Amino acid sequence: MKVGLLIYGSLETRSGGYLYDRKLVEHLERQGDRVQVVSLPWRDYARHLGDNLSRRLHRTLVDLKVDILLQDELDHPSLFWMNRRLRGRVPYPMLAIVHHLRSSELRPAWQNWLYARVERLYLRGVDGFVFNSLTTQGAVEALSGQLLPSVVAYPAADHIDPQITLDEIGQRAMESGPLRLIFVGNLIPRKGLHTLLEAVARLPKNTVCLDVVGSPDFDPGYTAEIRRRIANRGLESAVRLHGALDEAGLRERLRSAQALVLPSSYEGFGIVYLEAMGFGLPCIGSTAGAASEVILDGETGFLIPPEDESALADRLGELAAYPRLRLYLSQAARQRYLAHPTWEQSGQVIRQFLIDRFSNFQSSSNSPAWGRGRG
Repeated sequence: MKVGLLIYGSLETRSGGYLYDRKLVEHLERQGDRVQVVSLPWRDYARHLGDNLSRRLHRTLVDLKVDILLQDELDHPSLFWMNRRLRGRVPYPMLAIVHHLRSSELRPAWQNWLYARVERLYLRGVDGFVFNSLTTQGAVEALSGQLLPSVVAYPAADHIDPQITLDEIGQRAMESGPLRLIFVGNLIPRKGLHTLLEAVARLPKNTVCLDVVGSPDFDPGYTAEIRRRIANRGLESAVRLHGALDEAGLRERLRSAQALVLPSSYEGFGIVYLEAMGFGLPCIGSTAGAASEVILDGETGFLIPPEDESALADRLGELAAYPRLRLYLSQAARQRYLAHPTWEQSGQVIRQFLIDRFSNFQSSSNSPAWGRGRG
């Protein structure tokens, strides 16, 4: 099978979505499939919209010799009209890998209204979907108003070998001193580091210490605001910004932490929660998005309303005060990780879906028919 994958930038970009795409490519190639990656340059949203009129991109996709073209839904502004121009001109089906919708993120309503219009046009112009969660599937079907062939294949976390025993997890959970927290995510508003800092500032001094792991380069303005908050709240001794770490560095930080906190305003899945659970870490996420598909509130961690620094401070205080609560949550988190599918299993689910539903695809000049059942 010859598969194309259309992305922005490099497949090696450090994020959960790119990790998902990368692991899928690795699986397909292990099965003997040939994967051709087509990369579009990162630009601002308005210039991405202009890609739909690009003769070069149109020619590149018309000339593409593949059986199936997978498109990361992140690329939707460049493709919402381009896919319709391609309809009937290419013999292959076009499927979207959807990690989460841009219009699902927390921002002013008028902005999401505009983003949703573009995303809806894109979603109605593809032939099927690969979803990372049931939450993402539901959001797409609600926005697009149609059911197309689709599959849900959860991300995994076995790319990081925790190399930790249950005894070590138990001993760490019961250790005294400031509660050792870790935040893992690029420094962008959606990940909610500002909410976490405000929650930490509400707690008595020396209640917690926080390691922040994530690139500061995606949004320099937000990173500057984070540094100002740390200084203004007197958190310099409690918070350490490590920047992006390689796998070995991240593993070391996860092994030493006692809980992971990522209070995102929205997550399409949240691979980092599962990564942390591999190390037996209770996780705190938000009730928005798919964090609830990973975190069972009160069992493997806690879920709080987005942007609710008061609720977050209360949960952090409980974790700091009650070692046996940490122990219970830590053991349950590890079991949740062990029960989750591996990357190999998720890759098998996607590949079989592609074969079963699109091996005899017939291109049409029309857009995909509304009302087709899911795979």
